[in-house]
Amino acid sequence: MTAVQGHSLDIPTPDGIADAYLAHPDDDAAHPGVLVLQDGFGLRPSLRTLADRIAAHGFTVLLPNAYYRHGRAPVVDLPDFIDPGERPEIFQQVFPMIRDLTSDRLRSDVGAYLDWMAAAPKISSGKVGLTGYCMGARLAVMAAAMFPDRIGAVAGFHGGPLITDAPDSPHLTLENITGELYFAHAGEDQHMTPEHIAQFDKALAAAGIRHRTEVYDGAQHGFTQADTAAYDAQSDDRHYVELLALFDRNLRP
Repeated sequence: MTAVQGHSLDIPTPDGIADAYLAHPDDDAAHPGVLVLQDGFGLRPSLRTLADRIAAHGFTVLLPNAYYRHGRAPVVDLPDFIDPGERPEIFQQVFPMIRDLTSDRLRSDVGAYLDWMAAAPKISSGKVGLTGYCMGARLAVMAAAMFPDRIGAVAGFHGGPLITDAPDSPHLTLENITGELYFAHAGEDQHMTPEHIAQFDKALAAAGIRHRTEVYDGAQHGFTQADTAAYDAQSDDRHYVELLALFDRNLRP
């Protein structure tokens, strides 16, 4: 594994300053860029560790605080180990911020992140990779559809909801996407039922997108998040194998 440097920084957006974390190989070279979209609990140490692990494979990784309009990270006071069953009030705090991330705000934010990445000396030219977790997987689909000429590969893990009745449901935006997609669904996930997964797969096929979707049997929603009760180490390791292979195929010269 390559040695990694990580540091905090601020990114200007049309709505203010987004605090973020940047991780990159500890060398003087520029590397392909990867944008990580957080889960609902927000930017915290475990996500920085995730960004470091991706960076160690030879990528420059940007992890912004999606809740920056509500404050700098950590926006919510989180325990070191997150068990929503014991701390239901956490959801009461994050749900309003999740709902606050409208399509228009997502477009504005991701546009700012991509502009910053295009000018960053540690990021090589070319399309970037995008990966999202839980709500971040939903946002990743929408962002890839908004910026098809700038995003070359998209991954989503235990994402949801990807199928809704809203006019901007992620599965309705797929036809704009040009990059390759990989989605890993949790086998135990009320946000993405077998019916939802089948509908999402059908929409992917209809859009003619290079893609692969898998169900990680027995895994719970949140299986990649090492500081939560849903974490599953075997599924997490599998997630890195698939994610890094996706980015290697699509982001390397």
